[in-house]
Amino acid sequence: MALQWLIMTYVVAAEVAIAVILTLPYPMLLKKRIVSLVSLILQPAASIVAFAGFQLLDIYWKNEHRLECSSEVCTATERDRYEKSIYKAQRNVVLCAAGILLYWCIHRICKYNKDLEHLEELEKRYKAE
Repeated sequence: MALQWLIMTYVVAAEVAIAVILTLPYPMLLKKRIVSLVSLILQPAASIVAFAGFQLLDIYWKNEHRLECSSEVCTATERDRYEKSIYKAQRNVVLCAAGILLYWCIHRICKYNKDLEHLEELEKRYKAE
């Protein structure tokens, strides 16, 4: 069960690194190459959105069907285990949301850079005329 969260953590860490690399100022030629490389990676990486969405649905289902330990019969250990599972679920929701949001940010950054490149080409054509 923990393997999926380990994978999600690594994917989110990689998305953070890519977002940082995309937002750093580089010379124009290097920036174009980085954006084109990341754009090629984005299409297969879109599966992270579906994976994170599935994990969010799984967390929701488990939350709805979780046994609550709120009565006097529960021991301290059971209460601690219940609270720990709630904290883990909250952490995992944040991780999934971060994965989806970072993917969207990277997609928009690449689209912005491509649009900017296209507008620069149009400007060069109009200046040449």
